[in-house]
Amino acid sequence: MKQRFSRWLQDVWYKEMYISAAFMPISMVYDDIMRFRAFLYRFGVKKKTKLAVPIVIVGNITVGGTGKTPLILWMARFLKEQGYKPGIISRGYGGSAETWPQWVDQQSKPDLVGDEAVLMAKHADCPIAVGPERPKAAQMLLDKSDCDIILSDDGLQHYALERDIEIIVVDGQRRFGNGYVLPCGPLRESTERLHKVDLVIVNGQAEEENEFSMFMEGDIAINLVTKEQKLLSDFHYIPSHALAGIGNPNRFFALLEQKNIAIEKHAFLDHYKYTEADINFNDDKAVLMTEKDAVKCFDFASEKHWFVPVKAKPQQQFIDKLLTLIKEKIRG
Repeated sequence: MKQRFSRWLQDVWYKEMYISAAFMPISMVYDDIMRFRAFLYRFGVKKKTKLAVPIVIVGNITVGGTGKTPLILWMARFLKEQGYKPGIISRGYGGSAETWPQWVDQQSKPDLVGDEAVLMAKHADCPIAVGPERPKAAQMLLDKSDCDIILSDDGLQHYALERDIEIIVVDGQRRFGNGYVLPCGPLRESTERLHKVDLVIVNGQAEEENEFSMFMEGDIAINLVTKEQKLLSDFHYIPSHALAGIGNPNRFFALLEQKNIAIEKHAFLDHYKYTEADINFNDDKAVLMTEKDAVKCFDFASEKHWFVPVKAKPQQQFIDKLLTLIKEKIRG
């Protein structure tokens, strides 16, 4: 039922079905609440936490994934190359830990701290803490590590944590849907927010003058059981299953189709908690999935299951601008 409702909402938001107009009064109330909440933080009525190191927020204004996590991972690697000591905080969405914040490493369990947190721990090579209260997660990083800059995976609308740099990631395929705020459309905030942040980067080709482009690169598949690596070209024209439980599953499917892989698509909700039955099919076809899905499937996967790791590649102008902003904040 939840899956069907989610797909129906996607149609309402991104195909501009007339029924979305029925939600307009609620959307207007939602938008007013969000603006008033931001006002309270801006004028000090609600308290913000200021930490001793720069905070970089990487978020979005739409519901669902846009490519924030691959960008965060790229940023962590890039900053380490530049001599910084980054740390990462995140919501820990989907985690069921009884206490927060939680320290995350490669041995952490996705069901406790969330799938994205475990994925980041496998690649970031930097301290990570997660929790619904970002200031507490960030303070844990400062207490337990020597990080000198903190990257926040999401949290654009969580104003309790003072931030130095704000970056919005836009889904280049779906953009902003019908352009309305929740529940009439997919926007958490109006598109006015795009003009109040430091950088806007598009997962795909930039369309506006103030946007930068970012592309996802992925050419291999890794077996969940044997760890064998294959080029995606080895799957050319071979009928395979493809499953994705991410914000925009069609982006993953399109990546495989661009590699000339004949896929049967299986889309799941973002952060979906898989069971063995979800990933096993009554045939011998290979099953290709995102790495975010894979971290939740290792315990019951077979040699038919492969994940496709991807890396973000921002355009050089974005990299130059980001580094300039960070140097300014570090000096400040």
